[in-house]
Amino acid sequence: MPSPTPSAILQQLTDDQLTNRPFFADGLFPAYRYNQYWRYQRPDPNLFFTAISVFTLQQLLPHLAPAEQERASALIARAQAAYALFRNKDGLPTYNFYGTSPSRHFPYGWLMHRFRHFQLPDDIDDTAMVYLTRGGGLVQPSASDLTFLHEKLAQHANGTRLTVKNTFPEYRSLRAYSTWFGKNMPIEFDACALANMLCCVYAYGLPLDKHALDSLTLLADLIRTNRYRTDPFRAAHNYARPALIAYHIARLMADHDPELLRPVQAKFVADMQSELARTAPPMEQILWATSLLRLGETAPDVPLEGIEASFGRFSFFIAGMLSAYEQPWLYRWAHHPFWHIRWRCDAHCRVLVLEYLVLRNKK
Repeated sequence: MPSPTPSAILQQLTDDQLTNRPFFADGLFPAYRYNQYWRYQRPDPNLFFTAISVFTLQQLLPHLAPAEQERASALIARAQAAYALFRNKDGLPTYNFYGTSPSRHFPYGWLMHRFRHFQLPDDIDDTAMVYLTRGGGLVQPSASDLTFLHEKLAQHANGTRLTVKNTFPEYRSLRAYSTWFGKNMPIEFDACALANMLCCVYAYGLPLDKHALDSLTLLADLIRTNRYRTDPFRAAHNYARPALIAYHIARLMADHDPELLRPVQAKFVADMQSELARTAPPMEQILWATSLLRLGETAPDVPLEGIEASFGRFSFFIAGMLSAYEQPWLYRWAHHPFWHIRWRCDAHCRVLVLEYLVLRNKK
């Protein structure tokens, strides 16, 4: 199987977006949730994988050939048309992983979609990605939307109303952002979600208040103490892999150069070079290499022949079914893969390969 080219990847992404319509709304990239221990797999129409794919495609647009830009722009426009399905159920300017009116949480299953207990609140990850990918066919966020978002982040941050339990003890006093906007959801720190929302804060010039600064402090300390490598599940419940945490923090560093992250950048680069020298699954190699290239470093070439064969073994996002519970006897089991629902999205894997190709060629 030959190595993929940008044109071939964009053609396959177009095919991904225009097929499998029985399960996925127009514009969405097909994704599937699964758990190999439960022998469980379901189609999963969600906003997340489509929005993060759009974010990366928009960043790559200036570096594509004219014909490739045209195809990518068409993909982006079709995807953005689906965003409205995931807007807050009351019309507020926040966004949900699943469709909201009515709630379409854990669709096409037998059990979880029947109970409100499993209904997800809006979250900072999906909200950040929608805000960051506004433009083109979508109106940019208004000043009132941005004010609302800034206040909403503060209302749900750690220490405002509730205090985080399931994190490293040293971080419990940090007033960092929580993953969830839900009124009754426990506070959760996730390094990747924090990095995404901080990209949004910088992109729109929102105030670097105590919540933003403490979020940056948390990310810097995860690198300084090496916790993002030694205990990735507690560092990022919904990603839980060092390569994924590095990918998100490196993107924040490359795009916005936060002052609080500068002292750990040299260590961070050395970590990534060390990890890339080890044998790792192909998609994780791509994440490490992409992160280095983003930061202006060199990276050894990752072989791409037959890369699609590795998509089925790569999960970019997980739901830890026990990670939200604050009882210690439950949380001690939360890291075990038996309790994780994983997500697969071949289209997003292709976007990651495209991103690596473009950055490598640019370097």
